[in-house]
Amino acid sequence: MSNSLHNVITQVEQVILGKPHQIRLALACLLARGHLLIEDLPGVGKTTLAHALARSLGLQFQRIQFTSDMLPADILGVSIFQRDSNEFKFHSGPIFAQMILADEVNRAMPKTQSALLEAMEEQQVTIEGVTRPLPTPFFVIATQNPTYQIGTFPLPESQLDRFLMRIQLGYPDAQAERGLLAGVERREIVSGLAPQMEAAELLALQQQVKQVFVAPALLDYVQAIVRHSRESARYVHGLSPRAGLSLLAGARAWAMLDGRNAVVPEDVQAVLPGVASHRLQSVQEVQRQDGDKLAAELIEAVAIP
Repeated sequence: MSNSLHNVITQVEQVILGKPHQIRLALACLLARGHLLIEDLPGVGKTTLAHALARSLGLQFQRIQFTSDMLPADILGVSIFQRDSNEFKFHSGPIFAQMILADEVNRAMPKTQSALLEAMEEQQVTIEGVTRPLPTPFFVIATQNPTYQIGTFPLPESQLDRFLMRIQLGYPDAQAERGLLAGVERREIVSGLAPQMEAAELLALQQQVKQVFVAPALLDYVQAIVRHSRESARYVHGLSPRAGLSLLAGARAWAMLDGRNAVVPEDVQAVLPGVASHRLQSVQEVQRQDGDKLAAELIEAVAIP
């Protein structure tokens, strides 16, 4: 692991106490050029984690608070008529930043949620017939409250599949919570964070992730996991080809964070819950609350080659 990555992890761990595994998963997701969904109860640190990552990585950051009355133009931008020049001028929306925090994304109407689809998949937006590229690198970190809470609109499967990982922070343990209660206000800590790398270095690390070696037997293992999810009667739908690519990219990033240049089965198992939990649904459950459990069952069911 590079010194910069180590410094990023150390700095974020000073803000989000007692969650080293979730922080590494979030960073692995970004190194794999993926988008991150953080789903949990209000007040457990979802937004704080996104702010800490953006500051530590030295990225241009925009926060979008999703509400039920928000329109797609509030995210993408709009053209406004200029009387002095007698023409329309495009005013870009907050989507034109290197890291976007889509806060409480499932409180917006589905039409507004869909404004993120093209940006997340193709790193561009098409507005009024004109395609405009987004900055590089480009990440979306979305937070959402559990779907059983009042005022939420479930994300459609097509949008869920565009998130490389979904993680949950959960409540802190007793020691971490004592540190929160006795320590400095989190907002003050985040505002004082210094960038530990530049965007150009992050892009270089993303290229290094692609070079991490994957043996044919490891590819067999990933294929076996994906195939089992499709053939098993346990799940409503199996993992998509995009999910298989995400699993492999996440495992490569996890291996690099461990300081290795080759992927081992334990890397796949480490990222599988994050990659699969929001994509798998039990035939016996309406909600995806059991996604982590289903991912754990998938690890147990598929033997390592």
